[in-house]
Amino acid sequence: MFTKSRKSHEDPTKRKILTGTSCCSGMDWFSGILIFFVTCLVVQFVRLFLSDSDLQLQWAEIFGNSTGTLKGKVVWITGASSGIGESLAYRLAADGCRLVLSARREGRLQQIKQTIIDGGYSTQEDILIVPIDLLQFSSHTVQCSTVQRVLQHFEKIDILVNNAGRSQRSLIEKCPMEVDREVLEINTLSPISLTKAVLPHFLERKAGHVVYTSSVAGKIGSPGLGSYACSKHAMQGWLDSLRIEMYTHNIHVTSVCPGPVFSEALVHAFTDSADQSLGVIMDPSERRMTSERCASLIAVAIANRLDEVWVSPHPELLYLYLFQYFPSIAKRIANIFGQDRVSKVRRGIKSLHKTS
Repeated sequence: MFTKSRKSHEDPTKRKILTGTSCCSGMDWFSGILIFFVTCLVVQFVRLFLSDSDLQLQWAEIFGNSTGTLKGKVVWITGASSGIGESLAYRLAADGCRLVLSARREGRLQQIKQTIIDGGYSTQEDILIVPIDLLQFSSHTVQCSTVQRVLQHFEKIDILVNNAGRSQRSLIEKCPMEVDREVLEINTLSPISLTKAVLPHFLERKAGHVVYTSSVAGKIGSPGLGSYACSKHAMQGWLDSLRIEMYTHNIHVTSVCPGPVFSEALVHAFTDSADQSLGVIMDPSERRMTSERCASLIAVAIANRLDEVWVSPHPELLYLYLFQYFPSIAKRIANIFGQDRVSKVRRGIKSLHKTS
């Protein structure tokens, strides 16, 4: 009747100890979770600063689809006679792709074809040479001999890589409209035209993949590259629209944004005259990515059907992150530190080649 509850007999000191133990246990869990997230954050920062591509592409390279999954695909590469296009041809041939190689220099394309065959990666029938002048828009229609020649040989096109293009170096104030027009025709209207020629085939098959070699300049404006940046920015918008329109048709769109890459780009780059090329040969000691490494990453992007990838060494890769996530701050920084580049352009456009 007068029995006290068990609770009244509990030792207050013991109760405090138990409460303290529960708190410590909770703190241990919180500390563990915090340490885990901090560790992940540190790892991501290390990956970022040691990488030559964006985090999505890095992940795909390690854990994504192997480029070997492209075996048997028919890949049409424009601008395949040198640089990234040539290296991509070698890479995809090694992965078992059947290739259509296009450029203006047929002799050079034949040499590349023979090199691939001599390497034992392909046979004569696996590689089709289709010389093309991308400014001849009339040859890009689906009924034209160019597209029909590819379809007659392989009966299908799986992937179109719009890699052909031409760079430009001059201040906007000195760049004539003639150069602006030619840069836009080569870098923007030509790939749009060729893509539209192949698109009906993709829609009929309900499968296809459009790849475009854009540029860091397609995401970030830079002094001395006004026309070039304009052409690449325009394509980025067009590709984003195409990607949405083709989503339900099983047609994929990949935009590749390379930074400085060893190639012949500066040899043929426009200046402030449509009749004059820059004629600069890149110094092997410059801080640039090799075309082979760039092509390898592009192949990974294609195999994993990534929407947009950044392929570049630092600091350009860091600039891309800044402009993507902190645009206002990035633009203020660019306005300040970009003046040195403007001064170099005014002194002489060829002095730019080491930083372009």
